[in-house]
Amino acid sequence: MKHPVRNGLLLAALIFIADQLSKWYMLEIVNIANRPAIEVAPFLKLVMVWNSGVSFGMMHDFPHAHLLFSGLAFIICCLLVLWLVKAQHLLTVIGVGAIIGGAMGNVIDRLRFGAVADFFYFHIADFYWPAFNIADAAICIGAGFIIIESFIQKKNEKNS
Repeated sequence: MKHPVRNGLLLAALIFIADQLSKWYMLEIVNIANRPAIEVAPFLKLVMVWNSGVSFGMMHDFPHAHLLFSGLAFIICCLLVLWLVKAQHLLTVIGVGAIIGGAMGNVIDRLRFGAVADFFYFHIADFYWPAFNIADAAICIGAGFIIIESFIQKKNEKNS
């Protein structure tokens, strides 16, 4: 693959910008922090949730969590850049780039606010997903791309 680092970091930058712009818009223009939930569709509400923990709010009461989690995420992003250097498949580049962009978007929140701003609140019937943001979605989608790529590679290895 040609230029995996450049392509992955470009995707990371685009996701980072989209995430930060969406958070700015929700906080400054919509003023979601000072409003009740906004129903956008029967399955989607906009709410304000400050997540000071990790995934789904776990470890939210850990002292100095925002600094610890930010540092850890930054170190992981550095390791992911090393993975990009060796990436040979498009799905890996997309997955790793998406994870880096999402992780850095949430790092900035933790450093600015001490918590991550989440506001998308989806549900189907009585099943509700925890509130999330663009960065969270990018991290999950990126992980999905990496998992799909691993299955493709296993199948290719098995067939050769």
